[in-house]
Amino acid sequence: MARQVEWSPEALEDLELIAEYIERDSPFYASAVVSKLVDTARGLPDLPEMGRVVPELGVVFLRECFVYSYRLIYRVDPERILVLAVIHGKRLLENTGRFD
Repeated sequence: MARQVEWSPEALEDLELIAEYIERDSPFYASAVVSKLVDTARGLPDLPEMGRVVPELGVVFLRECFVYSYRLIYRVDPERILVLAVIHGKRLLENTGRFD
């Protein structure tokens, strides 16, 4: 049975904020970026280890994929893949407990 992709409430909020920010300049690109992020997440069950280990955390089951200039951060569990955050690529992760 394939793993299912789930989005944390925080990751969904990240996605909404990114869309709102980009939409100020271009609704078209906002839609394109969000679509690419969602499509990338949908493909994770096929190759869950395709993303690299998050360097700040160094935990093998916490991985990230780059989509345009954003980091799609996810956790690989035995039965699911949980998208934890979508942050700008230049931003470092904060120690907020969000990735425990």
